[in-house]
Amino acid sequence: MEQRLNFYQIFRVNADGSIEPLRIVRMGGVQLSPGVRFGRGVSFSGIDLSKYVGRDLFVEEQGGVLVIKGIF
Repeated sequence: MEQRLNFYQIFRVNADGSIEPLRIVRMGGVQLSPGVRFGRGVSFSGIDLSKYVGRDLFVEEQGGVLVIKGIF
C-alpha cells in the first residue's frame, strides 16, 4: 500500500546529527536497517536524505520493507 509519511515517522536524527532509519527502508537498490547511521552528504541512489529532514516521503510497503518512491 502506498502512503505519505513524514520523515520523522521513518528516520531519527540523532544528537550528533546522524540519521538512522526506524525500520527497514529501501531507496533504489540500497536497503538500510535500524542501527545504520549516516551523516550529511552521504547519498543513497543519488539522494542526500539530510536535505529532506522534516519533509514528507511517498512510500510503499513491500514485504515489511518501506520503499521510498518520492519526496514532497
